Amino acid sequence: MKIEKTVSSSRINPIPLNRLAFDIDGVVADIMTTFLEMARERYGRGHLRYEHITTFFLEDCLDLEPWIIDTLIRELIDRPHELPVEPFPHAVPVLTRLAQETPLLFITARDRAKPIQTWLNRALEEVPPEAIRVFATGDPDAKIHYLQDHGIHYFVEDRLETCHHLAGHGITPILFAQPWNRREHPFLEVRDWPELAGLLFGEGIKQ
Repeated sequence: MKIEKTVSSSRINPIPLNRLAFDIDGVVADIMTTFLEMARERYGRGHLRYEHITTFFLEDCLDLEPWIIDTLIRELIDRPHELPVEPFPHAVPVLTRLAQETPLLFITARDRAKPIQTWLNRALEEVPPEAIRVFATGDPDAKIHYLQDHGIHYFVEDRLETCHHLAGHGITPILFAQPWNRREHPFLEVRDWPELAGLLFGEGIKQ
């Protein structure tokens, strides 16, 4: 896959690319597909589907014991680079294209940066490691401090509550559509990475 330019190079980007950052889980890394696969294979929960995940509080929407949820989430946090976690379709070419313009900045609510940094370096193999920066906040509400410290004005996020929090502090959220954020909101929204590429570059994805 590659990004195909569809507009004039003189087009002014509405979003300054060096003022943009990304969440990782649910935006770049499709961890919930892996979570469900692990639940099916290890615990026989074959009835679980991606669209069943309608809230970040998994115990409220999935027929899984809390200890199973905690075990699987902990494993996905500690060793995503050792599990079959895939990037969302077209995320890699879009981020690779963006890295040619500006270093990539990722702010995650994970409590450890190194495992997901290793995963990103592997997934974005054409991007120099020094062009990939990852900060782990341990708390979604702490993202605002890192974004402000790095002069970020736009943030791609899948957690609707975080979007509201960021907007209240002057950051413009771009909501990445997921089953768990299907509530009314006032934010700019993208359905997938080709749509985000169009927003950033005026370009589409050629397969």
